[in-house]
Amino acid sequence: MPQATGRTGLPEPLVALIAHHLEVPVSPSRLTADATFESLGMDSPAMLELVVAVEEEFGVRLPDEALDLSPASTLGDAFLAFHDAS
Repeated sequence: MPQATGRTGLPEPLVALIAHHLEVPVSPSRLTADATFESLGMDSPAMLELVVAVEEEFGVRLPDEALDLSPASTLGDAFLAFHDAS
């Protein structure tokens, strides 16, 4: 998993993945470490799709226990869970 960079506090490849692959209907500038999944209109199925997309894009396998995320979780929480698991 790439290191956090850029003005969002998240790795640019992760921001691009969320913005383009998952087609989250918000400006990429809103995809910050403090943004919650809920604020981005992402529900549990969309979060599961994100997990699968991260695994495929970055060639990692994320263990189930690393993914205790809810719609109230932030993108920063997800990045830390993804980063710690990879």
